Amino acid sequence: MTLDDYLVCLLDRFAAFSGKPAIINTLKLADWPAEFVALLKAHNLLQKTKIARSVVCTKCEEECVRPVESRSNNKGGRDFFIICELQSDMHHIPVFSNELEQWQISGSAIAQLLNSLLDLRKPTLSPSSTGRWEVGLFKGKKHNAHIVLIVDNNLCLNIAGHPTVLSDVLAIENGQFTIDKRAITRLVDSPVSGAGEMESADQRRERLQKRVDELKSKGVKAFLQTTANEEDIHVSRLKQILNSNKSKDKSPSNIW
Repeated sequence: MTLDDYLVCLLDRFAAFSGKPAIINTLKLADWPAEFVALLKAHNLLQKTKIARSVVCTKCEEECVRPVESRSNNKGGRDFFIICELQSDMHHIPVFSNELEQWQISGSAIAQLLNSLLDLRKPTLSPSSTGRWEVGLFKGKKHNAHIVLIVDNNLCLNIAGHPTVLSDVLAIENGQFTIDKRAITRLVDSPVSGAGEMESADQRRERLQKRVDELKSKGVKAFLQTTANEEDIHVSRLKQILNSNKSKDKSPSNIW
């Protein structure tokens, strides 16, 4: 298997958890290529989580799931074990640390990786529910669109209304993650009519206002120019966008 094959398997495993973090123990990681595991950890895709509370006992063909017990040892640490009630000669069965250590891969970690690969500003919108993570606003040549990571039957990206299987655009080349920006640009510039993830005028105004407020709070004096540069627009256009809500709120009596 290639590293891409392992990546596809990992993404499929995560999708099978319907948006909840996928848990993998250290023993399983030992079966994966060391290069692949190192890459996942380097990008925080694999994050250590709580140790397992139960393990599968493999001392007989029953393979029961048993809760993990612990007790103090004379070295100042703790010994872990499970209790087998079926075999009198194997009452206390030791459990080693690599059987208990667990790692998780989460949707937010995948979204952060994609955000970094696409060089997008961190999204201001929080996930609305489990199984949906905002990646960020991608600027194409003609249009802008929010990219959203979703779990359907597969782990997908919603790009301007186009559902795209993540493994079709995410790969590993020369030991590093890569993403097909050209394919994403083509999708953004060919939005599906009525696509829910396209940025509306109100959403754009709200996002830009938040960015301006953020820069102000950080003490950036040229907050308008900085925001305009990030959007590739003139300051006058930025002011027009920010003030558009005020003009809409005017009643006819105020205008005339």
